[in-house]
Amino acid sequence: MSDRTAMPAAETTAATPTQGTPHIDAGDAGYSKDLKSRHINMIAIGGAIGTGLFLGAGGRMAGAGPSLAIAYAVCGVFAFFVVRALGELVLYRPSSGAFVSYAREFMGEKGAYSAGWLYFLNWSTTAVADITAAATYAHFWAMFSDIPQWVLALIALAVVLTANLISVKYFGEMEFWFAIIKVAALVAFMLVGIYLVVTQHSVDGNTPGLANITDHGGIFPMGMLPMLLVIQGVVFAYASVELCGVAAGETENPQKILPKAINSIMWRVGIFYVGSVVLLALLLPYTQYSGDESPFVTVFEKLGVPGAAGVMNLVVLTAALSSLNSGLYSTGRILRSMSLAGSAPKFVGVMNKGKVPYGGILLTAGFGVLGVGLNYIVPGKAFEIVLNFASIGILGTWAMIMICSLLFWRRAQEGKVTRPAYRLPWAPYTQIVTLFFLASVVFLMWYGGGVGRTTTYCLPIIAAMLVGGWYLVRKRVTELAAKQ
Repeated sequence: MSDRTAMPAAETTAATPTQGTPHIDAGDAGYSKDLKSRHINMIAIGGAIGTGLFLGAGGRMAGAGPSLAIAYAVCGVFAFFVVRALGELVLYRPSSGAFVSYAREFMGEKGAYSAGWLYFLNWSTTAVADITAAATYAHFWAMFSDIPQWVLALIALAVVLTANLISVKYFGEMEFWFAIIKVAALVAFMLVGIYLVVTQHSVDGNTPGLANITDHGGIFPMGMLPMLLVIQGVVFAYASVELCGVAAGETENPQKILPKAINSIMWRVGIFYVGSVVLLALLLPYTQYSGDESPFVTVFEKLGVPGAAGVMNLVVLTAALSSLNSGLYSTGRILRSMSLAGSAPKFVGVMNKGKVPYGGILLTAGFGVLGVGLNYIVPGKAFEIVLNFASIGILGTWAMIMICSLLFWRRAQEGKVTRPAYRLPWAPYTQIVTLFFLASVVFLMWYGGGVGRTTTYCLPIIAAMLVGGWYLVRKRVTELAAKQ
């Protein structure tokens, strides 16, 4: 157990394991508890509906056909296991450091260091994907078509960064309304889609229905392999599900609020992800979609409803900005937890008057600026390049959460900690199966070739950087641990 764990005298001398007092993390101090139940619930929804659905689904539908719905369903189940495992840990001990704090408790400082920087890899690259998506959406309107993509990406980053630095309450309000907009748009799309299917109303000369699937190769028009190969991209679509666990550290009553928010993620996945993709497949042949625009915009454009495509494009632009907002928020908290433990630079642990850890937010935004450069050099490939690196960060983060959950379960079996009533079902088998799934996704990235294989070849480089970084910070980590 980490040196940061406060243990009672009785436990330090007892020969048999007894339950200790909760782990104490310095990174949890100083935050405002301004997030309310409605914020957490909508943050959970927003985390389950992101850029990966609104933008990425078009290209993946074109590549895998209607079987994309199966990929979303499978990945959704494992995303739920991850967030459910995190929820159990949060109810055991709420922390703004989230899984980094739990890794520190159950795996030691090396584990916390690895978890934190993998999460930073996730969101620093996701930030690039989000501003790339925002710039892509903005080009939909003629008034922005002549503005270079990198300029639009820079504007998006500047706007969201400014909003994120004010206060957690302002962040919560933004995410609340962002989520409302996303949910309302998807509900509206699904209602329109169901109406079109039921009434057989023509969409650009295509009659909605099963014929759009059966007459174009069925559910697996190019076999099962393309569906398996898009799974790594589908995982990216669920990248924000862990956000509600981070936000729990800034709410007054996480024990009451979080279980309800997490449990609702499963049916949201079923309705919004799987349901939307099924409707997209029924409305148009999969060959009508592309990665150049949101599939929802494609449907409304071909439907010919005046202004509908523009409204939906505004919604998906909102989704990209929401994801960017969430990434800046969560990495700021994670990096502060790491900084106060010595495994991240000192400046990322600094807070402003609004009790916002602005150092970590600015560091993440700095990598977003590098993404602006990527949009300048390869505007057509920027999204796919960063998506693959973001997926590595996501897979690493989810793996660390499940390892922490597994170690927590083991300690509970030993009588050293007590599991809360809200638990990950079927432990420890759930953790083991999920870890196997995550490893399989990495293999699929390699097997698929292209950018995905290049990304897996970068894994030794990422590992070497983590090891090298640890040797740079371990002295400070040891010194700070000794002072606790």
